[in-house]
Amino acid sequence: MNKKIKLEDVAELAGVSKATVSRVINRRGYLSQKTIEKVEAAMAELNYHPNVIAQQLHTQRTNVIGIIVPTVATPFFGELTAELEQRLFKRGYKVLVSGALNNPGKERQYLQQLLGRQVDGLIIATHNADLPEYQHANLPIVAIDRFLRADIPVVASDNYAGATAACEALIARGARHIIHTDDLSPLNAQDTARQRAYEAVMQAHGWPAYTYPSLLDPVQTRASFQRIFTEHPEVDAIFASNDLDAATLLDLAVEIGYAVPTQLQIIGYDGTQTTQRLLPQLATVVQPLSEMAAQAVELLEAKLQQRATPTEVVLPVQVKFGRTLRPLPTKKALPKQK
Repeated sequence: MNKKIKLEDVAELAGVSKATVSRVINRRGYLSQKTIEKVEAAMAELNYHPNVIAQQLHTQRTNVIGIIVPTVATPFFGELTAELEQRLFKRGYKVLVSGALNNPGKERQYLQQLLGRQVDGLIIATHNADLPEYQHANLPIVAIDRFLRADIPVVASDNYAGATAACEALIARGARHIIHTDDLSPLNAQDTARQRAYEAVMQAHGWPAYTYPSLLDPVQTRASFQRIFTEHPEVDAIFASNDLDAATLLDLAVEIGYAVPTQLQIIGYDGTQTTQRLLPQLATVVQPLSEMAAQAVELLEAKLQQRATPTEVVLPVQVKFGRTLRPLPTKKALPKQK
């Protein structure tokens, strides 16, 4: 009969204490990379597998985090999910990812399943804040760009400042008839920040504001955007609330015959690595996606350890000036005084 490998055997082979082996398994406390590699090498050599059920009974933890996003099929949420997963894995957590497609019924089912699996915590980046499970869930939750309830911390980029900067960049380059595209089914102030900023800038300049809906279905979104060009032939700039919208608008504009950026300027929002590789010419507002993920994981860890957390963390954004914007007009030199 084969001898059952125990924690003590791993500790002896690795030349460390049982407590250190336990910390490596659970990714708890300070651990040098050399120690982690020694313990993991010993576990592999002995073919040792921790008793997960016993661990959970002892620690009252599953080391599983649930992540709910609208979808992983878009560059922003796909990259955000990947960043969250990598950072959580480094801390010893596994993840369960659910794509709710902004469907309250689907999101509620996923949420109930995650709670039933007894995850240690949740990171939420969806719109459906009014689900009763969020109001009564008795476990650590962190939201990204969404307000769920007063005691759930939110990590967000500065949407209002980013939208303001995007609109002002268009205006500085001569735009006067600016159209905005956005999701028109918001549930909270974070959801409306970009639209409110656009409207405030247009009002400040005394110009009308028009927002066209961005929809989940790409065919419907394209049809919605086509109306911009038929209903507003005077349009000379578009501020899109995400880079996928901006890409669709760029394609439509070229198809119709607009010269970009001479006749029509376009600026997007998100600035993911995927979009910047595929459309390097696109001007966009870059969200600090990696830092947003880092802050969300840090806040969740603090909640898990029952430490105090801020109610909101707002991170700055940057405008990337691509070729879908005109160059800034050159200032004429003043005549020299005689």
